[in-house]
Amino acid sequence: MILWIKARRVLPVLVPCLLAFLMVITAGRQESVLLPGLISGGRNRVQLVHLAPLIVTSALTYCLNQKLAEAELTTVRRIRLLDAALSTAAVALAASVSCLIAGITHADLLYEVGRNTVFLAGVMLIAGALHPQAATLAPVAWVFTVMFAGYRDYDHPWIWAVTLHPAHIVVTASFCLVVFATGLAVGNRSPRSF
Repeated sequence: MILWIKARRVLPVLVPCLLAFLMVITAGRQESVLLPGLISGGRNRVQLVHLAPLIVTSALTYCLNQKLAEAELTTVRRIRLLDAALSTAAVALAASVSCLIAGITHADLLYEVGRNTVFLAGVMLIAGALHPQAATLAPVAWVFTVMFAGYRDYDHPWIWAVTLHPAHIVVTASFCLVVFATGLAVGNRSPRSF
């Protein structure tokens, strides 16, 4: 177990990235920028904290890609279950911290950040099961696609742009949980994953 933690670089990579996630959502919760809309023809107001989940998903991708292939093929321990537990713990911690700070600061936007972290981690796990090198790109591509093409009108996101939906929509939160659970299930069964 200790070798697995060291091989996955949990302490030197994932823990500092979770702390960076905490600092970004605490400091940048009110910052927004206007970007050109590719579909609407107008401008899109994008909150900078919508980029914060990428810190968690990129760090998690890096940690899951750190393998000792020969040793893991001959191991008695269930490495894929440990990887799923690591993914679940990191995402749960990031979502919990963002919801805690949202409750303290009364910034509803941070509830969205927690939900988006769950969704983007699920996208990362599904992409990693299809092709390991796509795991880092998929969440980044999703965020930037949504930033530039996710609004049909000013502050009115398309239904597919789930990371832009307000925090109080239960269907979106449920969908994000389903995507994450699917990512865990697919990543645990796929021979190509990470």
